[in-house]
Amino acid sequence: MDIRTILNITAIDLERRGIPTPRLDAEVLLFHYLKTDRSGLYRHPERLLTDEEISVFQSWVARRQQGEPVACIVGQKEFWSLVFEVNGQVLVPRPETEILVEEVIRVCSEMGYKNPSILDIGTGSGAIGVALASELREARIVATDISRGAIEVATRNARKNSVDDRISFRLGNLFEPVSAEKFDVIVSNPPYISEDEFPDLPLDVRGFDPELALVAGREGTSFHEAIIREGAFHLKVGGWLFMEMGAGQRDRIADVFRGSDLYDNIAFRMDYAGIERVAMARRHPFKLSA
Repeated sequence: MDIRTILNITAIDLERRGIPTPRLDAEVLLFHYLKTDRSGLYRHPERLLTDEEISVFQSWVARRQQGEPVACIVGQKEFWSLVFEVNGQVLVPRPETEILVEEVIRVCSEMGYKNPSILDIGTGSGAIGVALASELREARIVATDISRGAIEVATRNARKNSVDDRISFRLGNLFEPVSAEKFDVIVSNPPYISEDEFPDLPLDVRGFDPELALVAGREGTSFHEAIIREGAFHLKVGGWLFMEMGAGQRDRIADVFRGSDLYDNIAFRMDYAGIERVAMARRHPFKLSA
């Protein structure tokens, strides 16, 4: 069987099974297995595959048919034009999280930070911290996670993307690993799925992303609330807090910011699908304690 034929057959099969991007998934699985790229497939579509290549590729397709994300099957995902290792220990980086990175970079530029100190809470694969380190060459970044497996993956990703000398990875929950340290910026993509929403998530999310990285109590904002409360005491005066959030969570998060009385410049940004995705606020420069 040649490349053209197996791609056509696979795409038709995935479409029949309700996979949302059948042709793309077929292409990505095949070019990763063959260690080429998309253009490489189409330069020689007549190339015959060996029996072993067909067998392994079909085993990958079978995993996709069961709902496993393509990124988990091939073991990597692109984010911020960088390549990240992913596995069952970490959340697969999503394109909308790049909005969070954009906002941190924008504010660091506007504030004139030359060598900002940044805390990345719940780093997971390290996508946010590594992306920021790749753009903010003088930044000092601390990245924390409660999962030892996630810290190990993030450490490898920092090394692969040549920023491991500028990121310190620490194991622990939320602010536990940073003691009394203070930062110019705190950034987090915390869990923001409510307990009621979790059973209705797509299978490729609910079945393969770690639940620990998804679910955040009855309202989906329990981690945001904790980060806002504790974050004020780990931000330098005038420092900034950035968090990714889910649809419909703006009012609750805004109320927590205002209720703390330690933040101003509360703002939100939509992603490119029109969903309010990023919450941000400044540590109030004139209020030193609650």
